[in-house]
Amino acid sequence: MSKRIACFALLAVAGCGGGSDGELPPAAEPAASPPLARPAAGTVLRVGDSPEGLAFDERTGLLAVGLRNPDRLALVDGASGRVVRNVSLPESPRHLRMAGPGGPVLVPAERANEIAQVSLPDGKLTRTRVGRFPHDAAAAGGRIFVGDEFADSVSVVQDGRRTRTLDAPVQPGGVVASPDGRSVAVVGVRERALELYDARTLRSLGKVGAGNGPTHIEATNRGFFVVDTRGGALIELRRNPLRVHGRVALPGAPYGLARSRVRDRFWVTLTERNQVAEVTPERVRRTFPTVRQPNSVAVDRRSGRVFVASRTEGTLQFFDP
Repeated sequence: MSKRIACFALLAVAGCGGGSDGELPPAAEPAASPPLARPAAGTVLRVGDSPEGLAFDERTGLLAVGLRNPDRLALVDGASGRVVRNVSLPESPRHLRMAGPGGPVLVPAERANEIAQVSLPDGKLTRTRVGRFPHDAAAAGGRIFVGDEFADSVSVVQDGRRTRTLDAPVQPGGVVASPDGRSVAVVGVRERALELYDARTLRSLGKVGAGNGPTHIEATNRGFFVVDTRGGALIELRRNPLRVHGRVALPGAPYGLARSRVRDRFWVTLTERNQVAEVTPERVRRTFPTVRQPNSVAVDRRSGRVFVASRTEGTLQFFDP
């Protein structure tokens, strides 16, 4: 499949790249956060080296935290913030996602070219070889879809082995399944596009531009929400037809993203400001001060408790807004 980029209908929102991979701008990255101007909201605890990637499981009440030096997954009690178990990993992750209530935790091990699954609460680890530099993953229809960031592909894993490889937008960096499990959306962070796949037939359902520098993605019954880090916005995309529906301005280099079912809110970290914003599909409601370099955020969708990790300080923040 050619990786030439077509100009999308919503040119004003997405922009268009050049004709080959080498002519595309680099993927967006989080801003380098300044020193803290205000204390972080809530409680801050030491969790380990370079925490990045958070995922909360409502059934066990455990928060999964990706750590480095050594590479491991910390399982943290979401009520107390206490680390209850450490699981050794083949490589440290940047994204984490739950396959479903009760786990397992999907752990893309980038430099190991593997997708790890960590069961809860016992921390049992299984590993599957996938494509080059897996960055994010999601479960749908009994399969796991893994974005192979440096292979421009999606690995489809079933029963512990890779069964298919799908073409993906250039540098797939964000992957999410729809709540009904019927479709999977993949964000090409360098192509600046979202492609949608049927989770059963594996065929593409279309592709659309997704901002000037998209990174993280979440799904709701309404559609998909993408953080446009370079464009400073949260973008809403709808299906049937696949299109950009709305945009909420988010100055401050938005990056980490989590969705809460409490009032159907999103939490977006602003790495340039050491803040996390509570956002509806229509507007920013309020912001809270965070730990420094807040690259990752997660939410207990039952209670609304918010967790933020500091990539530079090795700390975990949690508060009840």
